[in-house]
Formats: sequence, C-alpha cells, structure tokens
Amino acid sequence: MAKKHIAGVVAVTLLLAGCSAGGGASDSGEPSGDITVLTNRTDLVETDFKDYKAAFEEIYPDVTVTFEAITDYEGEVTTRLSTGDYGDVVGIPTSVSLDQLPQFFEPLGTVDELKEKYRYVDKAAFDGTGYGMATFGGANGFLYNKRVWEEAGVTELPTSPDQFLEDLQAIEDNTDAIPYYTNYADGWPLGQWQGNRAITGNPDTVNEMNSDDAPWSEGNEQYVIDGLLFDIVANGLSEDDPLTTAWEGSKGLIATGEAATAALGSWSIVQFQQAAEDAGADPADIGYMPFPYQEDGTFFSQTAGDFSNAINKNSDNKVAARAWIDWFAEESGFAESQGGIPPTVDSELPNTLAGFAEAGVELVELTPAPAEEATLNSDIYNEAEIDLFGQIFRQKLVDVARGAADGDKKSYFDELNTRWAKARAEVNS
Repeated sequence: MAKKHIAGVVAVTLLLAGCSAGGGASDSGEPSGDITVLTNRTDLVETDFKDYKAAFEEIYPDVTVTFEAITDYEGEVTTRLSTGDYGDVVGIPTSVSLDQLPQFFEPLGTVDELKEKYRYVDKAAFDGTGYGMATFGGANGFLYNKRVWEEAGVTELPTSPDQFLEDLQAIEDNTDAIPYYTNYADGWPLGQWQGNRAITGNPDTVNEMNSDDAPWSEGNEQYVIDGLLFDIVANGLSEDDPLTTAWEGSKGLIATGEAATAALGSWSIVQFQQAAEDAGADPADIGYMPFPYQEDGTFFSQTAGDFSNAINKNSDNKVAARAWIDWFAEESGFAESQGGIPPTVDSELPNTLAGFAEAGVELVELTPAPAEEATLNSDIYNEAEIDLFGQIFRQKLVDVARGAADGDKKSYFDELNTRWAKARAEVNS
C-alpha cells in the first residue's frame, strides 16, 4: 500500500509564507511551539511515527510534535469537531461534507495553486479552496495470487468481464484454490467494488450518475461493476458458504494460494504481502491487476487520496501545523511505506503497482461535483437506501446470485434502478 520525492526545506518555508495568520512561529518566522497531531494509525504511533517526529524536529527544533492515536477515529473525531478540541493537525473524518470544510479547517491555498504540486486536492476542497493534504493515494482493482493464476494457465491480464470469468473458471478447473473470495461476512470489503468507478476513463462518471434514473442498465459502469460480482457468484466461482468468510483469514488464504482473487483497493497490497511473509509464502506472489475492462485498448483505474491532513481552524499553532502537513506529504516517506501513491504530482507509482505501470494503466481522479451539488450523490444513495460504499445491497446481490434470496440479476437491478429514480426525484424536488 516507490520512489521518494524529496522537496527541499526552502520549498516548505516558501509555502509557509502564504499560510494564514496564526501562532506557531518564532521571531524569525520559523515554525515553533507545540502541535498535537491526531491519527487513526494506532499501529504506527509507537514505531514509524516516532521516526517521523525525530526527523521533523531535527529540521524544526523549535517545534515539539505530540501524537494522539485514536481507535474509533471516525466516531470520536466527528464528535470532537463541535467542541473545537481536535488537535492542531487532524485527518479529516469522512463524515465531514465538502461544504463543511471551511467551518472546521484552515485554508491551505487555492485549488489551482495546490494542484501544481499535489495530487488529490479536490478530495478536501470547497468553492475553489483546498483544506486538506492527502497522506497518500491509492488505486483500485483486484488483488490476486500470481502463482495460482499462472498455475491455472492464465498468463495475460483479462481485458473484459467475460475473460475475467473465463480465467476464474480456469482456476476452478485447474487448481484447488477458491477463484474469488467475497469477504461477505465482514461486509465492508464488498464496498471496495465501488472504487472501480471510472473504468471507462470518464472522470465525470459520478456527476453523470447523479442525473441518470437507471445506473444499473447495460452500458453503464455501475451495471458492469456489480454485474461482474453477480456473475462470479452465480457461476459458482466464489467460496461455497459466504457466511463463513473472515477478513483477517482472507489475507492468509490469498497469500498462500488457497484463494486467488479479491476486489480491494491498492492499500491492501502491503498487508497481504506481510501475510505471505508471516505464512512462509512468497510476498512476490501478491499481484494487483486493473478492473477487467478497457476503453479503446486502455485500462483505467480511479485513484483517490486516503485521509487528508488538515489544520484545526481553532489551532494556536497554525504555522507549525502547516509545516508538519507539508513535510509529511513531501519528505516523511509515509506514502512509500504504505505502498501508496505519493501525494506529490511528480512522484512515480510505488513498486506495489508495478503491474499497473507494465499494463499502461491510466489513473483517473474524479471530477468534483459543483459546490451546490457537493453532497448530491450521497443524498441520492442515502435516500434510496443503496449503500454504494457499504455492504447491505451487495450482500443481497450475492444472496440473489447464489439462490439464497428471490430474484435474478435483471429483477434485482430493476429494483435498484426503481429505488434510485425515486430517490433522485425526492432529492431534487
């Protein structure tokens, strides 16, 4: 979840000059004071983050960094936003809508200015202003065990859903591995399928979905994505009993070749490589392929930022907080350590995505919605009770596909289209 892009200290200092007023600077203008950095990475705060603290404080000796690691990050930080007590640097919770960013966070610059240097700016931007800096980015596709696929006789990446199904069938016929692992029981991994939007290379796919009454119709991306999951299960190419799947166990299954494939973001690669190492298997067996669909002979993959670091609007140490955010994005090496795509625009893909580079996969950042429609997509799917990034509607899809619920692909997709159209009408009324 690489090669480093190292920006000089001078570049960081220049950025600080454009920072809005606030404490955290010494008489010389250099960052100073104490800053608290909130993080969801409870697993790293006593290891890697200590190294980051030492390296940063060596450059800025008048700054002291303290980390506050939070287990229920989303829930606790969302609650604390209303109090003003959420550190100096904070990873923006997903509960914060784009139009709420100015309420809680300090502006970092205009979107146009930030995009000259950083990726994923739109993820935390509103009305032309950026409020957050992505810690790293990821791509979307399928994690797979390369050894199993090769043992099944598959040596080339599938370029269509039909070819993908044929390849999974070859795994079923020629190996002992489970061709595809749904992770149905934990549920949340089913939401990873939604990350495969923009497989046609269209950055406006979400905005166009907002004006479509029938996204689950042939020819649409949503139909292709969810249709492939349906067909995998309907063709008996997933685990026999999805009720018994387990997320942590799936790492070992795929790492050792007992299972072959799963739809997961590229953030997962490092975790599965580690699982292979722990199991005495070869981490090099873990591969990552794009969604099996090409537009004019090209693979596309949506790329998006992970958590975005932001400055608490109430911070007394905004200059020092900005120094940390810039340094973390440019010099910490955090993105590389996670197998992620560094947030600087001139950085290269990490080694974990070498397969993407070889296949010529083009990364697509989605076009943000207009400010007045910032929450339109989520408003529609919430009203429709179709949790695109959750688990309920795809668990039902799996149940229908395996015969555990009434219906078939057409009837279920017709139901989804009806609910979507009704929700659109309600939201737009």
